Amino acid sequence: MPCGHIHFRRIIKPHTDVSLGDCSYLDTCRHMATCRFIHYEVDHTDAQRMRQGSAQLDPFARTATNRVDDDPFSRHYESQFVNCDIRTFPMQTLGKFPVIMADPPWDIHMELPYGTMSDDEMRRMNVQVLQDDGVLFLWVTGRAMELGRECLEIWGYRFVQELLWVKTNQLQRIIRTGRTGHWINHSKEHCLIGVKGDLDDRFNQNLDCDVICAEVRETSRKPDEMYDLLERLAPGQRKLELFGRPHNVHKGWTTLGNQLGKTQIAEPWLRQHLLDEGVFEPQDLAPMPTPPRDPLVPPWGGHDPPERLPREGMQ
Repeated sequence: MPCGHIHFRRIIKPHTDVSLGDCSYLDTCRHMATCRFIHYEVDHTDAQRMRQGSAQLDPFARTATNRVDDDPFSRHYESQFVNCDIRTFPMQTLGKFPVIMADPPWDIHMELPYGTMSDDEMRRMNVQVLQDDGVLFLWVTGRAMELGRECLEIWGYRFVQELLWVKTNQLQRIIRTGRTGHWINHSKEHCLIGVKGDLDDRFNQNLDCDVICAEVRETSRKPDEMYDLLERLAPGQRKLELFGRPHNVHKGWTTLGNQLGKTQIAEPWLRQHLLDEGVFEPQDLAPMPTPPRDPLVPPWGGHDPPERLPREGMQ
């Protein structure tokens, strides 16, 4: 019987120094053309098998407990995303979200492949209008740890817990030569959890662990396991991600960021409200995806529609 596991081959280049051992970032190393550590690639036979998607040999094929008709997201609206400058976008027009995740571009005093926000800009973020009762998951860096807690307090949250992402590489080994860290290399990232108001029976507490072990991918990209964790925490509720990029767009989520392309709104009532308020013109929006037949989320998530914007506040 052929082995159903995935195998890797070492990539040995003329500049590779085998005595140095494995590169911590392996297939996500940005300097493979010059990096002297050992990298890996999926065995050619396994890569072909994965492309063919053979259910007989693929251990990751769907099973009876993971069928398409059991998809918990089937009654969610399609992903919706708003391409905007989060610093100036009228957040209150989006309504309320029981769950928010934010990965701000903190100024960590290092060269980064994206723009950053100053500490004062972070403090002035109008996050508080997005939740009355809910949970905010705020990713922070080492330098922004205390600033993140300060922002939670300014925005009206109480800090309750911290989640850790332990970074692994392609071979499931902990990363030891991190891309960040002024004093020691960072092999983990921190996510502060803030709570606002009262959490009712919409939230399933004490289901998941506060540690996630997951592979590193593109710079600043967080593990996909977070989306499943947050769905288990608040199944069928509206969820918002701030500072998202195209790889963050997920079904059942609203994503805000400045690299998302043409804005797509999937919730009919939200689309109409944004047009009525003049936040967008019809030509600014992508065609609306077909809504689910029996959506889990009621209009505005069961909340009252947001108040109209002051006319003088519109540009």
